[in-house]
Amino acid sequence: MPQHETIAAIATPPGTGGIGVLRLSGEKALTIGESLCRSEINPGLIQFRRFFDAGGELLDHGICLYFKAPHSFSGEDCVEIQAHGGPIVLDMLLERLCELGTRLARPGEFSERAFLNGKLDLTQAEAIADLIESGSRAATRAAIRSLEGRFSQQVHSLEEKIINLRVFIEAALDFAEEEIDFLDNPDISRRLDVCQQHLKSLLAQAEQGRTLQEGLSVSLAGLPNAGKSSLLNYLAGYEAAIVTEIAGTTRDVLREHISLKGIPVKVNDTAGLRKSRNPVEKEGIKRAWETIAQSDVIIYLVDSTKGLTSADQEIIDQLPDTSLQIVFSKSDLAPVDQPGDYESLAISTLTGEGMEMLIQRITGQVSDYNQDNQAFMARRRHVDALLRAQESLQRAMHTFNTTRSGELMAEDMRGAQGYLNEITGEFTNEDLLGKIFSTFCIGK
Repeated sequence: MPQHETIAAIATPPGTGGIGVLRLSGEKALTIGESLCRSEINPGLIQFRRFFDAGGELLDHGICLYFKAPHSFSGEDCVEIQAHGGPIVLDMLLERLCELGTRLARPGEFSERAFLNGKLDLTQAEAIADLIESGSRAATRAAIRSLEGRFSQQVHSLEEKIINLRVFIEAALDFAEEEIDFLDNPDISRRLDVCQQHLKSLLAQAEQGRTLQEGLSVSLAGLPNAGKSSLLNYLAGYEAAIVTEIAGTTRDVLREHISLKGIPVKVNDTAGLRKSRNPVEKEGIKRAWETIAQSDVIIYLVDSTKGLTSADQEIIDQLPDTSLQIVFSKSDLAPVDQPGDYESLAISTLTGEGMEMLIQRITGQVSDYNQDNQAFMARRRHVDALLRAQESLQRAMHTFNTTRSGELMAEDMRGAQGYLNEITGEFTNEDLLGKIFSTFCIGK
């Protein structure tokens, strides 16, 4: 990336507002900013300035701030211009900045330069985008913690443990001709186990952070007319789905993004699960099963007026136990005869019976986890990297317990360290960086 170029962008959202902000970053930021103002801009001061076009005609007036490198967000010379927030005014100012020698910034390019200049690591840079796009208070708090380096600190702490153990193992290889077998030291097993336990804990936290970032995926499943759409409407707070007495109204997956107890939740109302010859309904049922397979929580609804049927049991047997909640709907219409084999719950979307308990079961560990002020934001790529690091440590432990091959152990430890480096960006490729920062908004 040609960092010698000076970039500019409108940093405030499109539309009309009281204030609009333009940002410049690069070697010529100060020179270009002073050319726009036709006056000097001093660092560390909030200064009122007028902004002029090429012919000397006044475009607007507002506030200028100059941040001298490296004491800026991007680590480069930066100028921030606060003008009036009309879109035409801001476009004219941006056009003038381009005439003076800037180019339009790509999405996320300011944050990318901050990363490349060592002002942020990659998890902190990603947390900026997550903070801007957070859909709940819980997600916002978690993104702030990642931005402050909470996630990075834990990764670095684990990496340090792995490096220290690698040093010991590789030093032992240098004394392979000696009679003393350093690799027979039981302390290696203990330290490997400490690394694995640390990684296991970090992986669990990252999974929770991924849920906060992506949203908890909840699928409503059941036979036709089991009350899935009524439950979706209750959780959404409005008539998101059509509800009738006719079974099979929902033919496709309806998705609603809501917030429950501060947790972003994507609720999927799926088609009724049954055997059908109708090609449209068959396609809906196929999509229902695909959505269910990718869900964090599955709520299987049983119509209380009919009880748990053999058709229900056949479907339940195909669902994963770990994420399944059995819920008896329409409890206001009939007494609920709950089978002893299941920890089920009776609800009514008409009276509200059982709904608070159901919401608690949906949010469950995620809301509890966030209340201790330890949650940080994570992404799927972070989880994938941690899983690969976990596999490397498991191979190292297996090698230690079977062959005591120092070379293989050192290689596996080096692999685990490399996967952790991918998370913070100490070791990564330009394609990944381009993919990550292209998802940011322009001006950030």
